[in-house]
Amino acid sequence: MPEVIVYTTQTCPYCDRARRLLKRKGVAFAEIPVDHDHARMSEMIERSGRHTVPQIFIDTFHVGGYDDLALLDLDGELDVRLGLDSDDD
Repeated sequence: MPEVIVYTTQTCPYCDRARRLLKRKGVAFAEIPVDHDHARMSEMIERSGRHTVPQIFIDTFHVGGYDDLALLDLDGELDVRLGLDSDDD
């Protein structure tokens, strides 16, 4: 299974939604809180080019924020990227 990293803050509702979606899929993920850690915030901005949370990565692929994650899920691409696709027809 790929490594999933989610940069978050404690009070972000979109971070909560991303956590719930990933947990519902049974995906383990590393959560990196950036609300009180300037070094981690700088790391997130450097990796993603964005200043908002959540910022989600699947291995080296930058998903983006929650809306991007939800769109990938809706398109069926999220399961593929997470290695959850099954050909059990």
